[in-house]
Amino acid sequence: MISTGVVVTNFIWKFAERCGAQLISFIVSIILARILMPSDYGVIALCMVFIYILQVFADSGLGTALIQKKSPDNLDYSTVFFTNIFISLVLYWGMWIGAPYIADFYAMPELVPLVRVLSLILISNGLRNVQQAYVSKHMIFKRFFYSTLGASICSAMVGIGMAYHGFGMWSLVAQQLFNGYIGTLILWLTVPWKPSFTFSFTRLRELFAFGWKLLVSALISTGYDQLWQLIIGKVYSPSDLAYFNQGQKFPQVIVTNINASIDSILLPTMSSEQDHRDRVRGMTRRAIKTSIFIMAPLMIILAACSDHVVTLILTEKWLPCVPFLCIFCINYMFWPVHTANLNAINALGRSDIFLKLEIIKNVIGLGIVVCTMQYSVMAMAYGSLISGVCSQIVNAWPNKILLHYSYWQQVRDFIPSIIVAIVAGGVSYGVGLLSLPFSLWMILLLQGFCGLIFYFFLAYLFRLEACTYLVNKGKNFLI
Repeated sequence: MISTGVVVTNFIWKFAERCGAQLISFIVSIILARILMPSDYGVIALCMVFIYILQVFADSGLGTALIQKKSPDNLDYSTVFFTNIFISLVLYWGMWIGAPYIADFYAMPELVPLVRVLSLILISNGLRNVQQAYVSKHMIFKRFFYSTLGASICSAMVGIGMAYHGFGMWSLVAQQLFNGYIGTLILWLTVPWKPSFTFSFTRLRELFAFGWKLLVSALISTGYDQLWQLIIGKVYSPSDLAYFNQGQKFPQVIVTNINASIDSILLPTMSSEQDHRDRVRGMTRRAIKTSIFIMAPLMIILAACSDHVVTLILTEKWLPCVPFLCIFCINYMFWPVHTANLNAINALGRSDIFLKLEIIKNVIGLGIVVCTMQYSVMAMAYGSLISGVCSQIVNAWPNKILLHYSYWQQVRDFIPSIIVAIVAGGVSYGVGLLSLPFSLWMILLLQGFCGLIFYFFLAYLFRLEACTYLVNKGKNFLI
């Protein structure tokens, strides 16, 4: 059994890693967005559609299988490592051959060199997937902190430097590549595990028996996510795609920090308790209540301040992304519900259920895409919100049987935080409507401050359980 102290310490390291990386990435994206045009971002997004899908193959679900396995040894790790390298090289070769066809699909010949260079990301992912699995399995998240922060800082300097010297969209390409390869290098230097020249088809089959379902699930999920990008890029314009993506980026910066930290800790922790379902249920419930308590005010207050945020940070040329930002704030607010439920299912070894859920969710989502794509990009954004709500219900449904923790019980656990956050968001929005004799920076800070203070005041006043839990944990950590 993993002790609470180990879990909390590793969560802090993982959260610090995500916060540091996202803060740097956010600052860099602001600088680059001021220098580059929305169409530059849209073109790179078109290239990344295919790379994101192929990245799933580079892992093949084997990394998660290593984490889920009770006692993987060096033979397991080495087998997965060489498998990932082989798959990554094959995928890169496929992208090199396929680049002209991608350019023809979008009727943009300039995509050929961009696709071929960006696809090098696939090889860096193949080189580090097992290191990442080893770090997660052994709960040494301090290594992630070093690799992610080092890569983020170096790639930021490269991207900004190239943008200032007029390299346009190639500055975004360089930033992506440096981020991937430097992060991989640092992991190799800091993680104690190194591959040995051993390989076992028997071990590969055992791991793949669990991992193939996650591979198919991830392919369905990633393919569905990228389908939105592909359709917008094909039917509409690169600028429309850039506004859609930029609207996602703001809430994503916040959500990824918290959700990725929870996600990385939950699976190995729950897997260690897979024989005690009552403990897994308790972890799932705690994760949902606590993370929604943190996420809800951040998302709703961000939506309330969206006009000022975009104008101040990205300039007025990006204002068309504001409606998308508000929609995605609501959508991303519920990500912890997805994460907690799916980790519980994986920890119990039920990757078969995981796969079935992905099929159900994406059949629903595909129907929504088909219904909305003919109208507008905004209709597609609202469609993604509806799809997110449906997915939330689908992901939670199996745990009614597996953990005796139904979706409606989950709603009762997190709805108080949502209600209080909505009230706090209204306060924040109201502050923005006042004719205050301050700069836009000061008004934005005042909106955020008033909203958060009011939120925590109400949470403390009504004694929300998640608030009390976090306060007590904070006191214990400081003592």
